[in-house]
Amino acid sequence: MKRSITLALLATVLLAACNTPRMEYKEMVCHELHTPYRVKYEADRNYDNEIRNVMRDYYHAINPFDSTSIIAHVNRNADITVDSIFTTVFNTAMQVSQATDGALDVTCAPYINAWGFGFTNDSNAVTQAIIDSISQFVGYKKVALAEGKVVKQDPRLLLNFSALGDGCACDLIGKLLESHHIENYMVEVGGEVRTSGVNPHGKAWHIGIVTPEDDPEGKNNNLQAIAKLEGKYGLATSGNYRNFHEKDGRKYGHTINPATGYPAQQDVLSATVIAPTSMLADAYATAIMVMGRERARKLSEEQPSIAYYVIYIDENDSIRTEHSPGFDQFLKK
Repeated sequence: MKRSITLALLATVLLAACNTPRMEYKEMVCHELHTPYRVKYEADRNYDNEIRNVMRDYYHAINPFDSTSIIAHVNRNADITVDSIFTTVFNTAMQVSQATDGALDVTCAPYINAWGFGFTNDSNAVTQAIIDSISQFVGYKKVALAEGKVVKQDPRLLLNFSALGDGCACDLIGKLLESHHIENYMVEVGGEVRTSGVNPHGKAWHIGIVTPEDDPEGKNNNLQAIAKLEGKYGLATSGNYRNFHEKDGRKYGHTINPATGYPAQQDVLSATVIAPTSMLADAYATAIMVMGRERARKLSEEQPSIAYYVIYIDENDSIRTEHSPGFDQFLKK
């Protein structure tokens, strides 16, 4: 009798063990929306549908190409209360604008549009007179958020969150996974990354930093360096070598200097930033493209949680690199 009971209990335990979901790494690669994204995470079940819902909410908040989005309504001066995603992105943008003396400015949309990189293409109209005219309603100090409403000093002011949008999407997916107690994951949206914990081999996540080359189709996979991320970090790279506009025989990068209205003319080819969140990394990477190396050095002293790796051209037209002291710990030797 005891033997029968023991065997029955053992069978019950084995059956329960067989039915218990097993923790394993899952990978989701999606090309359904405007920007392809990839998510790798360790979990006992699939969260792909929830991730898709997060991305749809994200696009509804800040996609200026969608006439039904919140940002599109704001740009049309419609009476609309913004959501939590829009609020978070707006507040982060203002924070980075203040920290960089306006090197990041999300009101640059009219400049971006004029140069052919925005949600309208007016690149044939770029003249100094046009730039001067646009400058009257560009400036991060000319817009605010009050009780869920965007308040503009000039109704012609337009917003474009592309400088930190992909980073925002990474953070949103990361927070979703963390809400399900997922500790190990890597999210990549449009080249920007958020990590937590370790990779499937139990080691740091390895993220490549691409060597800047004229590569509008994004086929270049040559790596300048590899960053190792173990724990919760955001990583983003900004560069003009893939997204540029050619006019009158000259190539103009997509990063606009808010102070001039013209594409930034720094010697920096790309800037990679590691920060506590992907959105901050994305925003500061764009700002460094405008600021240049000298101001980036000062920034790293003022903002010790921001680590940067810059690839630039020296006076002999040779590719060089420079990084903040804080970035050294992340470099794969």
